[in-house]
Amino acid sequence: MSRTSQRRDYHIVVLGAGGVGKSCLTAQFVQNVWIESYDPTIEDSYRKQIEVDGRQCMLEILDTAGTEQFTAMRELYMKTGQGFLLVFSITSQSSLAELAELREQIIRIKDDENVPIVIVGNKSDLEEDRVVTRQRAFTISQSWGNAPYYETSARQRANVDEVFIDLCRQIIRKDNTTMPSFDDEVVHHRREGRRPHRTRRKKRDRGCTIL
Repeated sequence: MSRTSQRRDYHIVVLGAGGVGKSCLTAQFVQNVWIESYDPTIEDSYRKQIEVDGRQCMLEILDTAGTEQFTAMRELYMKTGQGFLLVFSITSQSSLAELAELREQIIRIKDDENVPIVIVGNKSDLEEDRVVTRQRAFTISQSWGNAPYYETSARQRANVDEVFIDLCRQIIRKDNTTMPSFDDEVVHHRREGRRPHRTRRKKRDRGCTIL
C-alpha cells in the first residue's frame, strides 16, 4: 500500500473564548448543520475523515469550553493536540485578545514555536457589528510567524472547510519534516549491525513530496 493511501489520525483542538462560535464551526464542518441556539460547551469530540492532497486523514476534533471555563483541562488538550484552531469573533475585541494567551500556553506546553495553528475570525456574516478589522487580525497573524488567518461564517458555511484543511496540511507537513532521514536510518542500522532497508526508505521519500 502506498503512503498516500494510508490513513493517518490527526488530533485537532478548537480553542477560544465562550460564545465565539467554536461549536457552530465544528458542527458545520463535521455534520453540515447550523446550531441556532448557544449552549455553553464543556467538551465535545468529533471524528471526520477527509482527503487532503491525496492523503486520507481521520481528524479527531475536540471542541472545548470557553477560555473562562475549565482551565485545568486545557493543559491536557494542548499536550495531546497536534494542531489548533484559535477562534475569535470579529464582533469582540476581547475574544481576539484572549488568543495571545492561548498561543503562549500552547508553545510553552509543546515546547515548540512552530505548532500548527490557524487563526479564525468567526461571524463574518455580522459585518455591520464588526469591531475587529481585517488589518488588525492580519497584523497579529504576521507577528505569530505568518500563521494563516481566515474569516469564517458558521451560519453561512463560509471558509469552514478551508480552516480545517489548512490546519491538516500544516500537521502533515510537520509530520513529514520530523520523520527520520535515510542517513539517520543508516547510522541506526550500523549501530545495530544491520544493513539499512533502502526499498522501504524510497517509499517514504515519495510520500514526502506530495505537498
